[in-house]
Amino acid sequence: MHIRRLAAEDRLTTSFPLQAYAFEASPMTAVRTDEFRAYLPYNAGNTTLVVEEDGVTTAAASAIPMRQNLRGAVLPMAGVAGVATHPLARRRGHVRTLMHRLLDGMRDEGHQLSALYPFRASFYERFGYVGLPRRRTAVFAPADLAPLLRAELPDELVWERIGAGYPRWRDYTDRCLRERHGFAVFPDFRAVGLRERDDRWLVSVVRGGETVGAVTYRIDDHAGTLIADDLLFDDAYARASLLQFFARHVDQVRRISVELVPGELPELWLTDVEVHTEARVHRPDSAAPMARLLSLEALADQPVGVGRVLVELVGDRWLAGRHLLDGTTGKLAVLPVDGAAEGRLPCARLTAAGLSALAYGVLDPVEVAVRGLGEVPVEAATELRRLFPRELPYLFADF
Repeated sequence: MHIRRLAAEDRLTTSFPLQAYAFEASPMTAVRTDEFRAYLPYNAGNTTLVVEEDGVTTAAASAIPMRQNLRGAVLPMAGVAGVATHPLARRRGHVRTLMHRLLDGMRDEGHQLSALYPFRASFYERFGYVGLPRRRTAVFAPADLAPLLRAELPDELVWERIGAGYPRWRDYTDRCLRERHGFAVFPDFRAVGLRERDDRWLVSVVRGGETVGAVTYRIDDHAGTLIADDLLFDDAYARASLLQFFARHVDQVRRISVELVPGELPELWLTDVEVHTEARVHRPDSAAPMARLLSLEALADQPVGVGRVLVELVGDRWLAGRHLLDGTTGKLAVLPVDGAAEGRLPCARLTAAGLSALAYGVLDPVEVAVRGLGEVPVEAATELRRLFPRELPYLFADF
């Protein structure tokens, strides 16, 4: 078995066909094979590793150099994607070997976080990943938004093809990255695919010259569905402006489908709105995202509540040892454990997934223990809760 990092052109005959077999209709047509070359620019900065045996590519995995907001800090994040194995080489440990090598390299390059969409969540939990909320899909009739047509709102709407409006969209999502916990964006070489495909409309909400909301969408047919991507907005006025725009399609489409951030409640938008909201998580085609810390440096200087606790990190390749998490100054310090702290401060024993769950705000310390991701005594749970209060992350990027 030989592990090799691919050069750009190598992907055409190695990782791309293997990933297509794993995630697309198969066998591929000749036309599909020809389309691979068009994807090369959007993979230019990725790190792609493959396993080769007797000249045959038997497994592949890629990491996208992304950025993600962790409780207000924008940090380098490795987005793991395209994990695929030859059907005759499965269950032989190739993915485990590639994941170790891939994350070793990304961590060495300074990536402090990692995220992915798993084929099986329990598999990646063993690599220290923990589940994040999946975006919700809301479906409703545009007629139910009719009351908004009478609303006087303070904003201006800008409507354009995404190819023309891409700079505005990119600037706004970059601002969301700085302001929203869990939010992640692609690097420029990958993100520009949205502009170059130009297969979406963009409607932006502008107030005082600043974008305060935006959504991309397409319409599948007359009397069909307006299919909107993530509904992004700063406040209730901006959200109402976007929904008012949807309401104007009452004589054009039967229904509207829109992606929502976790925690958004469309049943409260208006009186008498009939809406179906779901977050479908199903293996293998509809996974909730997962994420993990790759380095304790990701926690340094995070704004936290006043708390002090010892943590022992176990069972992980990248996070290990005993550490003091000290928030007495209002900013988190990750310190070596000294003799004075031993026996005087509460101590929790955590897996990497357990610590990641606390850092991302998806689990309470008690839930970490119940899930088997650590041992958390009552006193330690109290301190960890002060340091890492619950906060719903929203990944945004889909890869």
